[in-house]
Amino acid sequence: MAEARTYQQYIRRKWLILIALAFSVVVSCLFSLMAGSADISMLDVIKTIYGHGSRQMDSIIWNVRMPRMAAAIAVGTALSMCGCIMQNVLRNPLASASTLGVSQGASFGAAVAIVFLGAGSQVNTVLSISNPYIVSICAFSGGMITTIVILLISRMRESTPGVMVLAGVAISSMFSGGTTLIQYFSDDVMVASIVYWTFGSLGRAGWREIGLIGIMSAAAFLFFIFNKWNYNAIESGHESARSLGVNTAMLIPVSLVVCSLITSVSVAFTGCISFIGLIASHIARRFVGNDFRFLIPCSALIGAIVLIVTDIASRTIVSPVVLPIGAITSFMGAPLFLYLILRERRPR
Repeated sequence: MAEARTYQQYIRRKWLILIALAFSVVVSCLFSLMAGSADISMLDVIKTIYGHGSRQMDSIIWNVRMPRMAAAIAVGTALSMCGCIMQNVLRNPLASASTLGVSQGASFGAAVAIVFLGAGSQVNTVLSISNPYIVSICAFSGGMITTIVILLISRMRESTPGVMVLAGVAISSMFSGGTTLIQYFSDDVMVASIVYWTFGSLGRAGWREIGLIGIMSAAAFLFFIFNKWNYNAIESGHESARSLGVNTAMLIPVSLVVCSLITSVSVAFTGCISFIGLIASHIARRFVGNDFRFLIPCSALIGAIVLIVTDIASRTIVSPVVLPIGAITSFMGAPLFLYLILRERRPR
């Protein structure tokens, strides 16, 4: 009875954490709708949401700030789940879409689609995506190339976390060089637009693109939750998981393909937003441990919160200038990345 009571308390505590995080997402969303060069109070936000705002408030909130907020939730959820799952199946605490080069590969594929396949259009020197499906397919192809290479390296003997990170650096450099060559053969306006696109921005994704990212992320979430016990088994090692009946030969590559897909779709419409998967998943482990029944939704919620708060910072630090969100997430994630590397090298 004592053990059953202790287990119930454990489960209750995890659920309370998830409820608190969900509430934090709602609060963050309200502050996101308030933040910006236009001074809007929380009362104005609530009135506008319920259809009682002025025409100016309707335009600012529904056409400008609401899409940014929705994009932050969709992309933050997608990237954080990817980091959580990749760290598990690759047995590497440093793994994420950005550190292993998946985001860079997807960026290269998207750049190819925009410049050479006519998926991008110029409106007042600003790049817009005219064919999101071609961009998504090309971004997925670039991300999949990286995923296959990482999967092959992870199957090699002595593929330590440090080796995989170095492989990710090499792959990132290769795709960055490819993107540079694409810019070299583009005109000046297209070059400027691609450079701006690679900075990362939540403001360029429309409702159609946000809906696509959201649908993909929801489907991936259901797949990950369905396999939550399998991921728990993998935490003890691949051999232990196989002894428990987990088909790791199928689960690992399929999980990486799903991660590559949702990362590629996110990158295709928002550019490179680094380290979200690394930051959110490690914060989530501090809250709920390594139980994937709770770690997956906790990572998703924390990823949404982190990206919403980062977007608020990008709009308010030097308002009315909007800073590139990719640069801010890099400043946040790089110290954590260095800490994890040093911890991995510390003698046990």
